[in-house]
Amino acid sequence: MEPKKIALRIAAVARAKKAERVNVLDMRSVSGFCDYFVILSGTSLRQTNALASAIEEDLLSIRIKPLSRGLSNDESGWIVLDYLSVVTHIFYKPQREFYSLERLWSDAKRVRIPVLERRKKSP
Repeated sequence: MEPKKIALRIAAVARAKKAERVNVLDMRSVSGFCDYFVILSGTSLRQTNALASAIEEDLLSIRIKPLSRGLSNDESGWIVLDYLSVVTHIFYKPQREFYSLERLWSDAKRVRIPVLERRKKSP
């Protein structure tokens, strides 16, 4: 699967699991170590772990495994899922503000994430 499609799939899973401020950055023109960053936040440490698990499970269902997973502990509030061409950063809100990766990599282009279609409720 193409790196952009993987990044957008990760973003879709994150949004479906109620992640906040989901962003995809095209890193190809500013970095040599990956093609895309996916950056997202959870409202609690428990949610950040649940988001990481949901992303891993979804990609495993199509036989894509992370090269590594930077494990979160109660203090870090930052989980990294490294899929080589796509690196996902899952933050607890305060850590996201502190590390501010979007500002650090402000030269990277933001990728538009398609809006999820909401199902209409049956009468």
